[in-house]
Amino acid sequence: MGTSEFAIPSLEQLIAENFDIVGVVTQPDKPSGRGKRLTPPPVKIIAAAHNLPVYQPEKVRHREFIRVLKNLRPMAIVVAAFGQLLPKSVLAIPPCGCINSHPSLLPKYRGAAPIQWALINGETETGVTIMLLDEGADTGGIILQRRVKIDPQDTAATLSNRLARLAAPLLIQALENASGVPPPHSPQDHAEATQAPRLTKEIGQIDWQKSAAEICNLVRGTAVWPSAYTYLGDNLRLKVIDCAAVDCTNSSDNPPGTIQITPEKELIVIAGHRAVRLDCVQPANKQKISGYDFINGRRLKTGDRFFRRDQPSE
Repeated sequence: MGTSEFAIPSLEQLIAENFDIVGVVTQPDKPSGRGKRLTPPPVKIIAAAHNLPVYQPEKVRHREFIRVLKNLRPMAIVVAAFGQLLPKSVLAIPPCGCINSHPSLLPKYRGAAPIQWALINGETETGVTIMLLDEGADTGGIILQRRVKIDPQDTAATLSNRLARLAAPLLIQALENASGVPPPHSPQDHAEATQAPRLTKEIGQIDWQKSAAEICNLVRGTAVWPSAYTYLGDNLRLKVIDCAAVDCTNSSDNPPGTIQITPEKELIVIAGHRAVRLDCVQPANKQKISGYDFINGRRLKTGDRFFRRDQPSE
């Protein structure tokens, strides 16, 4: 059971290791792009390429699908970035249990966006947990864990790719440790749990009163969606694609959000602490461009200001 790109390395490794995959369960095709064309989930594309049977129930808890699942008689159900909670009626089907890969060091960062929140919060380490699913949200017993360092340049996309590749062999190891019953596992310390709720568009809006490090972390963590963004003068919405924390002269004399143009035409923005250099940006409905090209295109000058939508531009 999987949907997004994160699940692909796990499915591909199961195929490479010659596991008997009786079915691939993924989310229904969804409209995408300006034309709203129905687009299959990434996992469906891989499954179809290997002639694996694909099932796309609206809800796995529906009685009709549970009947289908029981008829498949799986020994184990492997779950990776599927997108639906499994009810007790599904969890009880496979003798070896439902084995899930979660991209955090549980019980830290339970929820839909563990990678994003680890970056937004400035973590320097994360990892993958292989766990036995129960009826809670990421509350099941821990089978295996592996730690990785977060690179200062990591974004939600690059870190997700690394963790997905790390999870695949761990899932294989967990399955090999299951022999007619679930693999050995240990309970989580629920007192240590933290949450990583699904991101909203509002989370991406930059608060220039925060430190430069916090703003850069927001850019990294929201890189896949919804992207970090701010507003300029006439309510132009500007996504920040790539940036860096820098020192800036006279920053204490200007309010956060104030733009400074360096002699080299670098786009510097004063933050609550230090400043942020905008290296790549994307105006609404436009292509990504460098900070240099944005300065020239908008004829920006030192003293102009970025602002939040909930605060005045003047």
